[in-house]
Amino acid sequence: MSPTPPIAKQQKHSATHHGITRDDPYHWLRADNWQEVMQVPETLAPNIREYLEAENTYYESAFGKPTEALRETLYREIRGRMKEDETGIPTPDGPFAYNARNETGKQYPILVRTPRAGGSEEILLDCNTEAGDGFFDFGGADHDPSHRWLAWSADRQGSEYYTVHFRDLGTGTDTAEIIAETAGDGEWSADSRHYYYTEYDDNHRPYRVRRHAMGTPQTDDAIIYEESDPGFFVGIGRLLSGAYLVIDSHDHQTSEVRLIDAATGGDPILVAARIAGREYDVDERHGVLYIRTNADDAEDYKIVTAPAATPGAEHWVDLIPHRPGVLVLSADVTATHLLRLERFEGLPRIVIRNLKTNAEETVGFDEEAYSLGMSLGYEFATPTWRLSYSSPTTPSETYDVDFLTGARTLLKRQEVPSGHNPDDYVTRRIFADTGDGERVPVTVLHHRSTPIDGTAPGLIYGYGAYGYSLPAAFSISALSFADRGFIYAVAHVRGGMEKGYGWYRTGRHRDKLNTFNDFIAATEALASQHFVDAKKVVAMGGSAGGLLMGAIANMRPDLYAGIIAQVPFVDVLNTMLDDTLPLTPPEWPEWGNPILSAEDYALIASYAPYEQIAAKAYPPIFVLAGLTDPRVTYWEPAKYVARLRATATGTAPLLLKTNMGAGHQGATGRFEHIKETAQSYAFALWVLGLDKSSP
Repeated sequence: MSPTPPIAKQQKHSATHHGITRDDPYHWLRADNWQEVMQVPETLAPNIREYLEAENTYYESAFGKPTEALRETLYREIRGRMKEDETGIPTPDGPFAYNARNETGKQYPILVRTPRAGGSEEILLDCNTEAGDGFFDFGGADHDPSHRWLAWSADRQGSEYYTVHFRDLGTGTDTAEIIAETAGDGEWSADSRHYYYTEYDDNHRPYRVRRHAMGTPQTDDAIIYEESDPGFFVGIGRLLSGAYLVIDSHDHQTSEVRLIDAATGGDPILVAARIAGREYDVDERHGVLYIRTNADDAEDYKIVTAPAATPGAEHWVDLIPHRPGVLVLSADVTATHLLRLERFEGLPRIVIRNLKTNAEETVGFDEEAYSLGMSLGYEFATPTWRLSYSSPTTPSETYDVDFLTGARTLLKRQEVPSGHNPDDYVTRRIFADTGDGERVPVTVLHHRSTPIDGTAPGLIYGYGAYGYSLPAAFSISALSFADRGFIYAVAHVRGGMEKGYGWYRTGRHRDKLNTFNDFIAATEALASQHFVDAKKVVAMGGSAGGLLMGAIANMRPDLYAGIIAQVPFVDVLNTMLDDTLPLTPPEWPEWGNPILSAEDYALIASYAPYEQIAAKAYPPIFVLAGLTDPRVTYWEPAKYVARLRATATGTAPLLLKTNMGAGHQGATGRFEHIKETAQSYAFALWVLGLDKSSP
């Protein structure tokens, strides 16, 4: 007998806004004590737990067991492409070079250092030992300027509450001193006597910066800054020059920065008061601030300078003027050079400016699509910078680049132990025409032997929110599709910034429908340009990309053979109406505020996947959730699947898998994460009837 899916009970619940009443019969799945559940999952109400576990049982019977062998095959394929005994690249800092490595069979990294002049390795932190058998999300580690202490943090619930531990590197052991329930950010003072960190408010929003004096209890920690606007999140960072710590307050469209003297502490110094819609970030060199900003209608950003002593906007002077169409993604300053990462005509490039001569050099590559990155390590006075490069066909390569000569020294090339020949694969960049005259870039990966004649199956991935641009980078997991004759495509839809800030602006808030229409256009282009069989395309996206999946399921269910929605943001209207949730006030600029605006209410309701579910035939849908997820709360995907089951026509399988011991990022161990990838990939093969296929 076929397994029977659970049917969630319906309870009367309604809410009225702007004179409109909406019923929400699955509202009961939202735990009243959700804040407590994030930290102590065992406190979840029994009736809610019972339903989620029933869905997990159905998932296992309907999909898990039938695809067990396939998921294991995919897992071993992907893991076989991973170099398990992976060692990073040493990064020098004073007398030491710091590094991290992974050992065969172990889930988590091991942090190490060696004397810079040469000598034996010292293990600073073995995360495998610290993880134990439960959930473990390593929050990172920072050595102090004296190289005596290591501050490291971990979240053991998936709720993103991090506990900071202090390890004495002289003895190799942690002290009894901890900082509990932090938001994850932390920085040392220049004298190593203080540690600055952020903490959450009662609604899980990072809103406050405290200073911890080493050797004192957490209850004595001084409040350095507290944000009063619930729509702004707060973070703490450190400039490469070491002169300042940085407090950054921001939502998705406005920012405000304060500086703290790293040596003397003191009150935070405001750089420029927030103005709605103005964003800026700050670096520093020899008493001069270098500021990347969209001020003065610089939509694609420019770089200005100002004296650190008088940093206000009235003192900002253009250094790199605004150039429409050239998006300045980031800017970093060393003692001698300014590096900026730009995106021009959809491709990244790096520009290095000599701050003594003002001469510039541009670094780019010739492939149709690729990903670039840059980093500077720990030291301000450095003769080199670090370049990373990859493409969908080319594994990652990392170089040190000499600032003066431009000479590149290859430090590392990503190894694929099971074997990889880039010439066996093809990377393409195609464009999909939209109904409003835009052209959507689509990055395509396929095996060279795959015929481009409209017969291939396809998987198309998308995101499209917050200005995040999907990189055209190498993926060891995507090869499992390419090796089976799939077209693996990434749609760079509006809502990201692949084509400049305007690409983001026209894919958010009142223009949000462009994101969904772009993705549909990209799917249709793959078929019309004969890359895929139109009846063999599976779509995949997560978080805000899961909203995209829910929207296209409602708009064009006929277009997809299956949809994979990972931790999907599908209950948009109810979430944006609930100002107690962690992300709601900061996200109003992105989606709109349906509490205050009837227009925003109507707009969100018009596309919110949960609201738009209708009696129609949906394709097979797989939904993945995390119980302790503070970003997309577990009840969003749970309510979505419950309503789909009660409303959809047809017999297509609807699957919900809730990870009862993890949050937004899913499993944290590198091998457990591969298992989650394998289950999503297995679903795509399963719905296409290709679950018996092999590479």
